[in-house]
Amino acid sequence: MAKTLLEYKCPNCGGACSFDSDTQKLNCPYCGSELEIEALRELDEALRNPPRDAMDWLNLPETEFDVAEQANLFQYVCQSCGGELVCDENTAATSCPYCDNPVVLAGRVSGVLRPDIVIPFQLDKDYAISVLQKFVKKKPLLPKNFKDENAIKEIKGVYVPFWLFDASAEGDVRYRATQVRTWSDSNYIYTKTRHFSVRRAGRMAFAGVPVDGSVKMADDLMESIEPFDLTKAVDFQTAYLAGFLADKYDVSAKDSEPRANERIRNSTYSALEQTVLGYSTVSPIASSIKLSSSRVRYALYPVWLLTTRYKDKNYLFAMNGQTGKFVGNLPIHWGRFAAWWAGIAGGISLLLLVLGLITGIL
Repeated sequence: MAKTLLEYKCPNCGGACSFDSDTQKLNCPYCGSELEIEALRELDEALRNPPRDAMDWLNLPETEFDVAEQANLFQYVCQSCGGELVCDENTAATSCPYCDNPVVLAGRVSGVLRPDIVIPFQLDKDYAISVLQKFVKKKPLLPKNFKDENAIKEIKGVYVPFWLFDASAEGDVRYRATQVRTWSDSNYIYTKTRHFSVRRAGRMAFAGVPVDGSVKMADDLMESIEPFDLTKAVDFQTAYLAGFLADKYDVSAKDSEPRANERIRNSTYSALEQTVLGYSTVSPIASSIKLSSSRVRYALYPVWLLTTRYKDKNYLFAMNGQTGKFVGNLPIHWGRFAAWWAGIAGGISLLLLVLGLITGIL
């Protein structure tokens, strides 16, 4: 006869389980689930005492440009979008790479953190133009002004500010898992579901997790042209800015921490979950991440940018200045689209007509 030992909630239906002295397991009288006591106890403890994250970052960058470097650097400000760009004294900045409006000289650089490292441009402007030209030729629905040769040549090389997060992450995740077996006879279909409490823990090293430090640059756009090869990075020198613009960061390292934590957390949990094999379903119920040996560096990454304005809206094209990978937010010429669709629809109608005539003849 079954005796109640402890009251535990069934993870399958939520009913109160009772201990069966014959099977030495917990049985749910409502859904018929049979549960291992130890697994259910661990599950119950994990739900009552969830682990906590410890994702605090140390050693935030604080070094500024010295007096000699500031003497050769200038700061430009866009009157339209508010973008602040840094360049050397010989760089001609006539328009903003983000909104294509004129920028004006504001004065010497001051109060700006000095980058720790920089990845120099590996691909020149001619290469960026050739890639863009080949790309737009394959897009018949683009407006003419986007394909215009003069517009394409307005592409600008910009060093985009990034915060790089290095850390060792220790992840600990508890899962609720099931194994389901189904069989049948001439009268019934049977289903047996076994429940398991699964735990995975491990340590991963992260180096140079990038978070762009510019509000004007969408995170998804910058992540789309990743990865950058950090092994090609060098110690920063102002000479690398010659002939290029450098976006002045407007998102601090501290404010970038949540994005870095999200990327590290997702990568760690994904790696741990891939080791949970042999189950029908797996659901995380509690997890924690703890960081150690953490540091943050300030870096400049090379990006070719082109902004094209169409019907009062800006469209941004971005290319990785190191690898050539590119993405773009492209406009559509709706007149050409309508003509293209009319041609497709006409072709389909003609095909249907021909098929109808053939069917009628047959």
